[in-house]
Amino acid sequence: MAIYNLEERTLDYAIRVRTFIGKLPATLIINEDAKQLVRSSGSVGANYIEANEAISKKDFKYRMRIARKEVKESRFWLKLIDVESDSILESEKTQLIDESTQLLKILSSILLKSQ
Repeated sequence: MAIYNLEERTLDYAIRVRTFIGKLPATLIINEDAKQLVRSSGSVGANYIEANEAISKKDFKYRMRIARKEVKESRFWLKLIDVESDSILESEKTQLIDESTQLLKILSSILLKSQ
């Protein structure tokens, strides 16, 4: 199901990331990567919301760039998490990486159009 409200879509993304992380085995490496992933995935939506409340065009672009940076970072942490031994988790991870890529394209497009 496509979500066209980007605030809702970024919220859903952060929730899905947290649900995914909750299913991961607790190892030192995964725990450290998961902490970074939680922060960056939540920051995507938070910065998008702040961009929508921007006081200037410059502030809007700045917040959108941060949101785009955070989704790139989230995708990086997702790629680092090794769950190849669990096909269900690997499938969820692949879907989250795909959503990260789609959000990255959307945010990049918004930034391009705001020039």
